Amino acid sequence: MDAATLADPDRLAAALAAQVPAWEPGTRHGYHGISLGWYESELIRRTDPAARTVGQYFQDEIATPLGLDFWIGLPESVATSRIARPQADWYRVMLVANIKKMPREFVKNFLNPRSLTARTFGNPAMLGKPARYNDPSMRKLELPASNGHGTARAIATAYGEFASGGSRLGITAEVLDEVASAAADPTGGREDLVLCTDTRFSLGYCKPLDGFNFGSSTAFGTPGAGGSLGFADPYRKLGFAYVMNGMDYHMFDDPRELALRNAVTDCL
Repeated sequence: MDAATLADPDRLAAALAAQVPAWEPGTRHGYHGISLGWYESELIRRTDPAARTVGQYFQDEIATPLGLDFWIGLPESVATSRIARPQADWYRVMLVANIKKMPREFVKNFLNPRSLTARTFGNPAMLGKPARYNDPSMRKLELPASNGHGTARAIATAYGEFASGGSRLGITAEVLDEVASAAADPTGGREDLVLCTDTRFSLGYCKPLDGFNFGSSTAFGTPGAGGSLGFADPYRKLGFAYVMNGMDYHMFDDPRELALRNAVTDCL
C-alpha cells in the first residue's frame, strides 16, 4: 500500500474490507495501532450526510468550535517551524536496548515480521518506521490513529470538554455515558494479542486497569508512541495531556508523563 492509496478513502476502504478477522469476534482483542482510525473514518463517512472523513469531521465539529491547535492531516497553512520532529532514529535497535521498559514478548513479536504485532504496526510498511512521520508528504496524510499534529493544551482541552459535560459541543449525557463505559471483556480474557499485556477499552479509547490506573473508573483516553498520554476523567472533570518528541519506550507510565500526572493528581 502506497501513499496514493492512503490518501484515497475509497481505495483504503476497499483494502480494509478485504481483511479477514484474526479471531472470532468477541473472543479476543488486540490493539489496532494503525488501522483503528481508518475504520472509524469509514463509519463517519458512511453515516455523515456530508460524507466527511474523520479528519474533516474532527476539524469541523470539535477543533474549530473549541479553537483547538490540532489537525488530523497537517494543512500547508501550518508553518514548518512549528512542527516538532519525533526523535526516532534507529528505533528498532533502541527498542532492543530498552527491552526492560516494555513487555518482553511484545518486543520479541515486534521484531518478528511474521507476528501479529509486527504486522499490526508495520502494515503498510511505509508506516512501520516512526522517523517516516518527519517526511512532509507523510504529515499531510490523514492517518487518524498515528498522525495527529497539535499541542498538549489542545488535546487536554478536547478531553476536558468531554470530562466536563460536553455542553460546548452539544454532546448528550447518553453519548458521554457510552464513551466512559468499558466494553465487555473478551471471552478469552483481557490479554491484548498485539501489545502482549492486559488492556481494556471503551468506544475507541483505553480504560484504566490494574497496572495502568490513569484516572477514576470513569476515565477514558489513550497512550501514544514514545510516552504521550491524553485522557478525560469525568469524575474529576479533568482533561489531561502530555506530548513529547523525544520518544522513549515505555508502553504505559512513561516516567516523564507519570510525574506530570501525579502532580496533577496531588493538586486535585
